[in-house]
Amino acid sequence: MSGDHTDATIARRVRRLETLLEEKGLVTGEKVDEVIDAFLAESSPANGARVVARAWTDETFKSRLLRDGTAAVRELGYMDGSYQRLRVVENTATTHNVIVCTLCSCYPLRLLGPSPSWYKSEAYRSRVVREPRAVLAEFGVELPPGTQVTVWDSSAESRYMVLPRRPEGTAGMSEEELAGLVTRNALIGTAVV
Repeated sequence: MSGDHTDATIARRVRRLETLLEEKGLVTGEKVDEVIDAFLAESSPANGARVVARAWTDETFKSRLLRDGTAAVRELGYMDGSYQRLRVVENTATTHNVIVCTLCSCYPLRLLGPSPSWYKSEAYRSRVVREPRAVLAEFGVELPPGTQVTVWDSSAESRYMVLPRRPEGTAGMSEEELAGLVTRNALIGTAVV
């Protein structure tokens, strides 16, 4: 079943549920829109960048983040009320991580903001698993030959975020300055910082 078909099926089910709730007087369409707008207003790659900057400056937090991403980001006020598990994977000198959702476009929205169109495309979803180095090269990421590339497949229950390598020469920078270096693509693994 293609991702587009799955997305359409889910969208129909969600719309039917909304209609039933409205018909029973349990919720209004305006209230649903208000909740969605509030959720999206709090969803930004700046949130993920702040998490990364904290990990770069606080080794204890970084350890907690890599051990239990969900609990660590909740400490910072992200993912409250979320039922998904967050796993944070660290890029190192010998390992580069990239995330995908091969079935649809599962993604840690609160930490990365709305997903880019290419992330949802069937081309990205299928190719990054088969030929990750070629896909990364198309994004301008050229890795040394010995670097291991690991592709992490998100699901309805589990989301992934990449902890990029801290750039050289940033030792004196504040968390806010460091967060300004981190892009959404770096959090996905299709860019380096």
